Amino acid sequence: MKKPNDTYESRVHPSSGKVTISVEVCLKPSSTVRYDEIKSAVQRMLDKRSLTYEDGPVAFSQADEPFLFEHVESIIISDADEQTTGNGVLLFWQVTLQIHVYQLNEEGPGEELEGTDTIPSFHEWVLPAKEFHGLWESLIFDSTLKQQLVRYAATALLFSEKGVNSHLISWNRVVLLHGPPGTGKTSLCKALAQQLSIRFKNRYKSAALVEVNAHSLFSKWFSESGKLVTKLFQRIEEFVEDGSTLVFVLIDEVESLAAARQTALSGSEPSDSIRVVNALLTQLDRLKYQPNVVVLTTSNITAAIDLAFVDRADIKAYVGFPALHARYEIFRSCVKELQRTGIVSTKGSGDVGTVGELFTYKSLCSKMSENTEDPRILLSVHISKSLLSVAESCEGFSGRALRKIPFLAYASVGPLQECDYYFFLDAMRETIKKEVSERALL
Repeated sequence: MKKPNDTYESRVHPSSGKVTISVEVCLKPSSTVRYDEIKSAVQRMLDKRSLTYEDGPVAFSQADEPFLFEHVESIIISDADEQTTGNGVLLFWQVTLQIHVYQLNEEGPGEELEGTDTIPSFHEWVLPAKEFHGLWESLIFDSTLKQQLVRYAATALLFSEKGVNSHLISWNRVVLLHGPPGTGKTSLCKALAQQLSIRFKNRYKSAALVEVNAHSLFSKWFSESGKLVTKLFQRIEEFVEDGSTLVFVLIDEVESLAAARQTALSGSEPSDSIRVVNALLTQLDRLKYQPNVVVLTTSNITAAIDLAFVDRADIKAYVGFPALHARYEIFRSCVKELQRTGIVSTKGSGDVGTVGELFTYKSLCSKMSENTEDPRILLSVHISKSLLSVAESCEGFSGRALRKIPFLAYASVGPLQECDYYFFLDAMRETIKKEVSERALL
């Protein structure tokens, strides 16, 4: 695992001098083997290989690891502290492994209906859920946002578990992610809940994600909306009251429930919205004393949120449009997936380099001059540089829009058995030009 020199010491465990990293082991649905057997087998495999560690999947075969091959769906190394962008590597003797073994729930979300309503007030997933598998790894951001959120949640749950006096040190276990639409805020909340359900599996018997349907809580009957909010959170309290289930409450577009009360007082909003905000704040204050619940919220319009709610959020993180290196890495992941499925071919072109190696022209040119006698390196640098030029042309695109580009590009040239890499990049350039011109007309 690569590491930045200026953050290495902060990631070293003070008692052992080693860096702690997470290894997530997903079992096959049919497996009934004990988790401790899997942990021991994974530990033996990694020790035997004497790996240098980096984020991503760990390959294993039936010939090398028949026991793991029979029971394990995937093994992922996931660094929960700092993303690594430096030149160093972590060797096997420098790390302490935290191995998390889990099995995915395949039942899908449950619904909760209020009375005769046909719109559910919330959806509930038992975590870790099959629907969210791989979501965490697919999310790419410019900063260490994902690692910061994991550290925050772990600290908040630890403080609650240890009984830290909340009158002396204040925390509410409320997260607010804000920014423009399409930047991955809701997906990040769901992925975070999935990730934490895996990390804390030894501490809690089960985990659940409750996604609130805010629009179902506004009643046509005057003054009923506040009562519906209270009723919903009373139902959520039932989930957390025994303390053995780790519960995540997701409120998407939270401004619909936490609209600024000053606006309502001016007469532009009905007074019922004030009751909704008051009910929400009251229920959040009640949940504060439940140690096994985390509230995850998102907003596209932070100016519309009541300041009292904003003040209750421990973390207020902005999620903006991807910068160049993030756009490059998003496109790289798309190309790798299309290559895996045989839709796009890079045969004879080399591999697409990672963002850590190839996200600036300076590093590209330097690498080309240093390895001019290695044709594989030259080819890899060339195709990476071509992809970088595509990423440069779509500044201001959201992550959602970027991940649509490969699909639209391939659709524009028609179904092909196998599309040449450079031909595909030309199609992406034309698709981006079209998207830019269409946005200018909006």
